[in-house]
Amino acid sequence: MPKANTMNIMVTLDSNYIKPLEVMLKSLFVNNHGEHFTIYLTHSSITDSEFTDLKEYIHRHGHELIGIRVEDDFFDHAPTFLYYPKEMYYRLLAHRYLPEELERIVYLDPDILVLNSMREYYDTDLEGYLYAASCRENPLVLALSRVRLRPHKIEAYYSSGILLMNLSLQRKLVSDVRILDSIEQNKMKLLLPDQDLFNILYAKWIKNVPEIIYNYDTRFYRSYKMLSSGETDVNYIMHNTVFMHFCGPSKPWKKNYNGRFGALYKHYEKAVDKDEWAEIG
Repeated sequence: MPKANTMNIMVTLDSNYIKPLEVMLKSLFVNNHGEHFTIYLTHSSITDSEFTDLKEYIHRHGHELIGIRVEDDFFDHAPTFLYYPKEMYYRLLAHRYLPEELERIVYLDPDILVLNSMREYYDTDLEGYLYAASCRENPLVLALSRVRLRPHKIEAYYSSGILLMNLSLQRKLVSDVRILDSIEQNKMKLLLPDQDLFNILYAKWIKNVPEIIYNYDTRFYRSYKMLSSGETDVNYIMHNTVFMHFCGPSKPWKKNYNGRFGALYKHYEKAVDKDEWAEIG
């Protein structure tokens, strides 16, 4: 049984994202002091050795890791790309893999920094909603999504990289068959595969939460700042943004990354490296 007041976190990834996951978790633990987390890792290919190392890393910080191995053939016919492996689909069937006693969980991509307490987000009222997520407020993103995903009516385009999930309601309403059918019917339209499916199937069941607070896309710093008449500057972000998301193929752990907030990412990456050296010592 989950501990009282524990916040449950779901992550899905392959071996290539273990180090970014450690960085994300470091930022989560540091900026949520006093909270207890249980991390559920759903995967198909993490080795026993990798899992053991990750479990020890999380345990040293006072938290818990639970592994859930997913059968690799369920999404065999779903489209995947270089930056979008099969594991990205697992969040769509979270209720299928996670323990029955869990009522809610937060899914987090590994390319995220957690800058402030996520307790308020975790406790969001989800009555009547499958998810709480942020819609992309960039007009171009919405316009292109509407054209690309026709004939589906896209009133708002939500990011699937950070999700608060109502698992109790998902067990009643989410259909494995419908997801697989939608993949087959829309295969040629799926540019951001799992995210497109998420919007096609569940947009009307999503509670919108502020993007700048709960899914800050680092690519749009200037746009956010302009639309807020200068309010959402770096100082605002550091004191208010909960989840900073390094979306797109350019990642801050890669060589020659020159995007905004790269130095902030390196700060947490260095903290993880110090943990590793301390353990060796």
